[in-house]
Amino acid sequence: MSTPTAPADGVRVFGHVLVNTLVANVTTSFLWFALTFWVYLETRSVLATGVVGGAYMLMLAFFAMLFGTIVDRHRKRDVLVGSSVVTMASFALAGLLYVVVGPGAIVHMSGPWFWLFAGIVLFGSVVESMRNIALSTLVTLLIPDGRRDRANGLVGTVQGLAFIVTSVFSGLAIGQLGMGWTLVIANVLTVCTMLHLFFVHVPEERPEAVGESAPRVDVRGALTAIGLVPGLFALIIFTTFNNLISGVFMALMDPYGLTLFSVEWWGIVFGIGSTGFILGGLIIARWGLGSNPVRTMLWVVVAMGILNATFTIREWEWLCVLGIWLFLLMIPAVEAAEQTVIQRVVPFASQGRVFGFAQAFESAAAPVTAFLIAPIAEFWVIPYLDSDAGADQWAWLVGRGDARGIALVFFFAGMIMVFAALAVFGTRSYRLLSDQYRSSAPDPAAAQDPGFGSTETVR
Repeated sequence: MSTPTAPADGVRVFGHVLVNTLVANVTTSFLWFALTFWVYLETRSVLATGVVGGAYMLMLAFFAMLFGTIVDRHRKRDVLVGSSVVTMASFALAGLLYVVVGPGAIVHMSGPWFWLFAGIVLFGSVVESMRNIALSTLVTLLIPDGRRDRANGLVGTVQGLAFIVTSVFSGLAIGQLGMGWTLVIANVLTVCTMLHLFFVHVPEERPEAVGESAPRVDVRGALTAIGLVPGLFALIIFTTFNNLISGVFMALMDPYGLTLFSVEWWGIVFGIGSTGFILGGLIIARWGLGSNPVRTMLWVVVAMGILNATFTIREWEWLCVLGIWLFLLMIPAVEAAEQTVIQRVVPFASQGRVFGFAQAFESAAAPVTAFLIAPIAEFWVIPYLDSDAGADQWAWLVGRGDARGIALVFFFAGMIMVFAALAVFGTRSYRLLSDQYRSSAPDPAAAQDPGFGSTETVR
């Protein structure tokens, strides 16, 4: 199947799907953030938050290829409905378990109820992530080429809106209402997103049927599609490495923030920082990513690495807030760049598997670091920096305070990001993929068709 022509009402349909995805992302992120906050506040263990965060990314990596295959073999609206049903069932089961067993038994990491409860919540959140793969292919289906980078920027804006809502209200919910009412809110919102999908029509032909011998998880199909595009696998590897370093921040960011702020204020800090995510998405939606999104992505990663190395070098609340804001400002450009390249150079019929393969690789990287760095930080780096000898040795770089061990880990992780991104500019894969993207550009006349980012009003 070749890449379809965007329908006349594609922008309107895309808007409906985007709003629905916003509410779905708010719901799962709300419960996911709340679970992380609740676990840390109840256990005061960096290891606990690292395990929970790593488990989420590991589950995401495990299911991503299956999700990508499902997206390619089914209509995208059916995928959205199916993910909503599974997420709704998971959150309802988690609520039932919370009522029957009680929070006192669940919170003990040494018992089975903690792992069962966290696993159910994480599974529901992971299944909801299948929507993100479907949404990336819907950009290809509904938005004309030449304007997809702007659509991907709008996706980033929606993700930022979800982030600002969930980060603020998750902290407030746990701090003021508790985990029980947080589960009630998540269940209600999940039902709302599923009901809305029954009123959304996505104009899409039924995908070609596959034989009975076709694998349920089509890794070979994904590798074939990736292998046809020179340099694409290298892009996925680089993003995977970048996520490997990002696992450090996933494991340690909440413990760092909850050292400086109360849980309510830490949620508000992320809410303030998320306005940067929204602005970053709007910048991409307005101006795009330039003629070479891969080059844009690499320079943004260099800036992110410098920022990650420096925003905790002193234990100042304002520096932490500014650093989070700037970091989230840059994320939409990195995510939109990879999506825009794949949407142009990979055939539509294979995009779900390619996005799933990329998500599997990239998601698997972060938990590896999270599982490693959490115990290293808790049992070695943090105690050493808390000692007089460690504080004296590193005070010139990270100053003195309660979370200087985490700050030192952040510094070295950020500098690794900088050197890795600069090294990619000199590779053959970077040149090949850049040439492939430019040579696959649409006809200039087609780029002027009414669609996302055009001046014509679409009703």
